[in-house]
Amino acid sequence: MKPRQAEVERNTLETQIRVQINLDGSGQADLHTGLPFLDHMIHQIVRHGLFDLSIQAQGDLDIDAHHTVEDIGITLGQAFAQAVGDKSGIQRYGHAYVPLDEALSRVVVDLSGRPGLVFAVEFPRAQVGGFDVDLFHEFFQGFVNHAMLTLHLDALRGRNTHHIAETLFKACGRALRMAVSPDPRMAGNIPSTKGTLSL
Repeated sequence: MKPRQAEVERNTLETQIRVQINLDGSGQADLHTGLPFLDHMIHQIVRHGLFDLSIQAQGDLDIDAHHTVEDIGITLGQAFAQAVGDKSGIQRYGHAYVPLDEALSRVVVDLSGRPGLVFAVEFPRAQVGGFDVDLFHEFFQGFVNHAMLTLHLDALRGRNTHHIAETLFKACGRALRMAVSPDPRMAGNIPSTKGTLSL
């Protein structure tokens, strides 16, 4: 399998973002989004997905974090889609359950070529570390729309907002890792009866 790496830049009047990703890495992260709690959560995807990821972002945080968070999701999704390529010879589907103390989350992914997000998550608090947790939905929506995949995120239980968020991101990393993993039995074939996993 050829190297699965990509670099994408997105520059608008609101944000300037550069993402570099290696799907076959060792879990190394270089994250500078200007939002420490978001960095902490994305690091969970990196570590548990065993991706190498660099995100350098500047945005209009003096106004609000919304544009920066959404655009990071978009740019990460674009880079992920480029890195995964035509999806030949991979598992395609991935899933994970991850607990953290009282919290438990389930994430299921299909590298279907069709964007779809189910975000069944309720947070007890509105913020953690000054970060508006409602923006996690915007992050994942941007990611899904541009990575061209279906993602189900279910927070099954939990009382601590930090714990709930962390289980979601850890489970997302493990599910994505499973989905992009090579499947020797596919022998380079596209895992679909259509023969393609693009629109």
